[in-house]
Amino acid sequence: MTALLTTRVARRAALAHVEHVTPVDPSAATGLVREVYRQVERDFGMLAPPIALHSPAPAVLAAAWVMLHESLLVTATAPRATKEAVATAVSAANACPYCVDVHGATLSGLDNRPDSAAIAADRLDDVTDPGLRAVVRWARRPVLDAAVPFPAAQLPDLGGVAVVFHYINRMVSVFLQPSPLPPLTGRARRGAKWMAGRVMSSLAYRPVVAGAALDLLPPVTVPPDLAWAGTTRIAQALARAGSAIAAAAAPVVPERIQDRVRARLAAWDGTPPGPSASWVDSALTGVPDDELPTGRLAMLTALSAYQVGPAVIAGFKRHHPHDASLVTVVSWAALTAARSIGARLPPRAPNT
Repeated sequence: MTALLTTRVARRAALAHVEHVTPVDPSAATGLVREVYRQVERDFGMLAPPIALHSPAPAVLAAAWVMLHESLLVTATAPRATKEAVATAVSAANACPYCVDVHGATLSGLDNRPDSAAIAADRLDDVTDPGLRAVVRWARRPVLDAAVPFPAAQLPDLGGVAVVFHYINRMVSVFLQPSPLPPLTGRARRGAKWMAGRVMSSLAYRPVVAGAALDLLPPVTVPPDLAWAGTTRIAQALARAGSAIAAAAAPVVPERIQDRVRARLAAWDGTPPGPSASWVDSALTGVPDDELPTGRLAMLTALSAYQVGPAVIAGFKRHHPHDASLVTVVSWAALTAARSIGARLPPRAPNT
């Protein structure tokens, strides 16, 4: 009965938390969307809004779920608590309060120590466990560093979580409300976070089968920028997701815009470009007027997703009114940025 109630509440939240697009209602889901929803509720424990927001674009939805499933939920080489610590640290670095609340609460429930509160508050110097402190400091860097402070065998899993949360944070910043928690303060908010931690951590103990989500997308050749993940399921998850999102984006994101975003990311050190969004205009100099709304949306998503406001979205929707197009452009830009951030990770040795 508790599980059924949690599922129903989460389904309502998955729809209510999403802004700018209308997610597919679970009761009306068919085909690929229905199968992804089924897997999410089975393995994550509830229909998570950061996944449900992708549902207007079914292939992009599958890509997001494959990445999250294989990186965060499967605990082949690294424990879930360490992965949640990485997810929380990356989310704090990206100023994504929604993800900090969710994954900080999960971390607290899994490993109820002062360290979880310090990570969620972005006070990494206060983390008492030196090994964990080194991991979250590494995860918090604007661009992931090649000198990893953990065993090489954990690189695909922990690097995968970091890269995937750079993606998820951008999607959440554009499409979700600031927090999944009710607007409370003081003791009431602490109580709500404690309860959320209890619920989320209990769901995190569900057994998850490695590779169970991969068949949602066809196999592909792993590109060079994912060499750090070797030939693992993480490499396949990110490669398959990237291929699916690129195919969906091809009709919507002009090649000129794709080239501009990649060039900007190649020269980017990971720090926010500034409080003003005026930098976007110079980055898009010479772009035809009919491509500018897509260019603004993609460029802002990639480098400063918090600056994607209603005006940017409205400008894009005047040219592309369908929800699937909006989700696809944001997803392409978010994943392009996330993979760029992880591209400096060291190649994984064959037998590690």
